[in-house]
Amino acid sequence: QVQLVESGGGLVQPGGSLRLSCKASGSIYGIYTMGWYRQAPGKQRELVAAISNGGNTNYVDSVKGRFTISRDNRKSTASLQMNSLKPEDTAAYYCNLRGDYVKYEYWGQGTQVTVSS
Repeated sequence: QVQLVESGGGLVQPGGSLRLSCKASGSIYGIYTMGWYRQAPGKQRELVAAISNGGNTNYVDSVKGRFTISRDNRKSTASLQMNSLKPEDTAAYYCNLRGDYVKYEYWGQGTQVTVSS
């Protein structure tokens, strides 16, 4: 069983920065993609950013140029650097890990990010 543990959420003023981290533990089979999703109250969960095993990234348009996703395959970690945060970035952020060729998917417990003055 794979477990994902997130850290780094909190309260920040508009324009500020936060860095989220996700550590995967357990036996992970094969090649996988790691990503960050978020869900604000009353809204659907959305993909914020994802990074492939080879380092290819994709972002939702609203965070392009502000957020950067990275991963360390040796440590089984993924991070999300969030800069120029806006109130609309307020949400619970979830780490996700899914297999590229073998069907499996895991979620973290979520970490709250609140952007407010």
